[in-house]
Amino acid sequence: MSPRRSTPWPAGAPAWLDVTTPDLDAAKAFYAGLLGWTFTDGYEEFGGYCLAEVDGLAAAGMAPAMGGVPPTWTLYFASDDTRATAAAVQAAGGTLLSEVMDIGDSGTMVVAADPAGAAFGVWQAKDMSGYAVFNEPGGLAWEDLRSSDAEASKAFYAEVLGWQYQALQEAGPDYATFHHAGDEAPLGGLGGMMGMEGFPSHWIVYFGVADVDAAVAYVEAHEGHILSPGFDTPFGRMAAVTDPWGAGFWVTSPNPDQQLPDRSE
Repeated sequence: MSPRRSTPWPAGAPAWLDVTTPDLDAAKAFYAGLLGWTFTDGYEEFGGYCLAEVDGLAAAGMAPAMGGVPPTWTLYFASDDTRATAAAVQAAGGTLLSEVMDIGDSGTMVVAADPAGAAFGVWQAKDMSGYAVFNEPGGLAWEDLRSSDAEASKAFYAEVLGWQYQALQEAGPDYATFHHAGDEAPLGGLGGMMGMEGFPSHWIVYFGVADVDAAVAYVEAHEGHILSPGFDTPFGRMAAVTDPWGAGFWVTSPNPDQQLPDRSE
């Protein structure tokens, strides 16, 4: 049995992820077939926002795209005080892309961009702790930042989220894993554009799948797009894809000999 989590994530850790889409019903069908997700009923008070689940446990969120926002995956980091973190974002040269919002009894959030332009969210949990399924098919397996200014991004997140870094030369000269202070377990990675020059800075989410090549074939057969076919790395096999509406993400079958982010209790 894979580890599961029912308590809020510690400040600075990846805590939630969601996707906006112009066709909620079709997106549910696409991701159900790809990642095995089932879905809760939409919350009308939050525009039809629903939860994607694995074995009845939260894996991600899904929302109708509104106001011309392009379909995209957003990664949220935990905070003990969203308003204080929002102030820290601005003080460190970032930009707030939304107001700080109380989401009923679930928690408090804000969406921001770092100085290089990569968007991310901040989540302060109340009744909704965040994702509970991870490091298994259908769950978050990794996340990293592709930044047009990796060193400036490292300084920003160290100031705002308290991260420390360890170089990971196998992934490139400017790539590092990020960590809670004094903790050897990685939370994810951060580096330069890694061949994606010309694209804006962005956070990437990776979902675990049992078979990367089967996942790529499914995406292609269901009107998604393949950005990078499956390839092997020391960290496992992976591929970059988009859903049919253009929201990008990666799929991976991690190498069992490599250390995954510590998402334990």
